[in-house]
Amino acid sequence: MKTIGILGGMSWESSADYYRLLNEGIKTRLGGLHSAKLILYSVDFAPIAQMQKEQNWDEISVILVEAAEEVQSAGADFLIIASNTIHKVAPQIQANISIPLLHIADATAHKLIQSEVKTVGLLGTSFTMEQEFYSQKLQQEYGLNVLIPTNTERDRVNSIIFDELCLGKQTEESKKFFLSVIDNLENEGAKAIILGCTEIGGLIKQSDTPVALFDTTDIHAAAAIEMAIKTI
Repeated sequence: MKTIGILGGMSWESSADYYRLLNEGIKTRLGGLHSAKLILYSVDFAPIAQMQKEQNWDEISVILVEAAEEVQSAGADFLIIASNTIHKVAPQIQANISIPLLHIADATAHKLIQSEVKTVGLLGTSFTMEQEFYSQKLQQEYGLNVLIPTNTERDRVNSIIFDELCLGKQTEESKKFFLSVIDNLENEGAKAIILGCTEIGGLIKQSDTPVALFDTTDIHAAAAIEMAIKTI
């Protein structure tokens, strides 16, 4: 079994979900007392969140490249970043390590293609929804049509993520709002919705809506499990 390297802490709540999913998945696949071999580097999210607001991605890149190098030195065979937004600096991280980086958007795109979904709605932080590093990858590399919420909806989605979900808070009001945004995206033509923030899956479940949901945390963890147990 390969050793999974994880850059986590962004937020720690979703990193805890990754830890659980990886260990549950390995146990399911291999049975008995098996659990995941992994190395977790958990950062302090507060300064990184502030740098995101300031659009200081260069400094974020420096911090996370150093973290990734430490994970590699500790013996990881490949790396995952337990955050959608931080994949903005994934190219810089990959350029500075020799182990592969399993990109969350690649894993999600493969799952969408397997499900024959071509037009998809994207929910996440403002950075993920609005900047090209995520949607452009889905469009240019996989031919997907990506829809995003309105400006007003994006602002509130972002606020709920940082002011509630990243702090472990979940409210019925916010859940209803997310479901209304999902309905609007479906009305615009989305055949499925990417939960493109690793915290959203704690608020919205498939049982809450008839629209197909693609939870990136679940998908990314499943892809990491496959990569970890692959023998070739």
